[in-house]
Amino acid sequence: MAVPRVMRLLVTASGLLFVFIIFQVFRSPVSVGGPAEKLMDMTRDPNLDPTGEPEGLLWHVDGDNYAPDNAHSSRINATLLALVRNSEVMGMVQSMRDLERTWNHKFNYPWTFFNDEPFTEEFKKRTKAETKAECRYELIPKEHWDVPSWINNDLFQESAEMLKEQNVQYSNMISYRQMCRWNSGMFYKHPALANTRYYWRVEPKVHFFCDVDYDVFRYMQDHNKTYGFTINLYDSPQSIPTLWPETIKFLAAHAEYLHSNNAMDWLKDSSRRPKHNLEANGYSTCHFWSNFEIGDMEFWRSQAYEDYFNHLDRAGGFFYERWGDAPVHSIALGLFEDSSKIHWYALTSLASRNW
Repeated sequence: MAVPRVMRLLVTASGLLFVFIIFQVFRSPVSVGGPAEKLMDMTRDPNLDPTGEPEGLLWHVDGDNYAPDNAHSSRINATLLALVRNSEVMGMVQSMRDLERTWNHKFNYPWTFFNDEPFTEEFKKRTKAETKAECRYELIPKEHWDVPSWINNDLFQESAEMLKEQNVQYSNMISYRQMCRWNSGMFYKHPALANTRYYWRVEPKVHFFCDVDYDVFRYMQDHNKTYGFTINLYDSPQSIPTLWPETIKFLAAHAEYLHSNNAMDWLKDSSRRPKHNLEANGYSTCHFWSNFEIGDMEFWRSQAYEDYFNHLDRAGGFFYERWGDAPVHSIALGLFEDSSKIHWYALTSLASRNW
């Protein structure tokens, strides 16, 4: 009896599929790389590599040594830190849930929240419900948040319009500039942090994907690290055209602050983004993304950084341009700190917000 044509086609297709599968199984292996490897002259993204815990001394949970009510716990002088508005409570709750789930439910470091307005009882209730650790709610002093007296409002408005024409993000938002200035040179001066040394900055609407089983603050202390980051990004050069020239002016007057093991080559690199370097007048615009940062506040409290921040503050670029805390922090670390004290944390996180 003749086999129907449809059956013959199915048998043929099955045979071809079998041959294809055998070929795929036994062919020579090929190299599979991430998207970055498809671009010529692109350094491989280290986030594509498997990562474990860093080498050296690490502190882990052992019994109740990190219990929230242990007055003699293994915790050191550190806090989780968030600048957040009352209206961002659900975004903050989401960030807390992620970080508590992946890390802080083991170590119970305190949360310190900052706002330029008093926190509502609703905000306090919702955030306290997400952690066993202590929660602190602090009001930012007006003198730390208000626009400085030397900033000319007419000039600010003109500058904001120019930035808007160049499609610079947050170009006309005065509150965004206040946030950047506070994060750059004010947060560590708050009385609530006077006796605190280390901080982990946490933004609303952040996702933390990696379980971390060691005390990251202890790692900073035991390994003499000043600053920890997750990724580097390039800034909009239109937002910081005079930041590097002002930095050069400062260095001309304070050459003694330049560290012998600095990262000047990284700051001045013109090979990867030559247009950025040109438009930023000598700065690569590459910076540590400060939406995630773990830091030692003793660096920000140093005379070198205090003098640098005051120079920038008086120059007015936080308002007349749109200098962000990320490039300001990055430049300062790249110039005034031993680059070996800057640590890459392979702790994947994502964050984005307005102010």
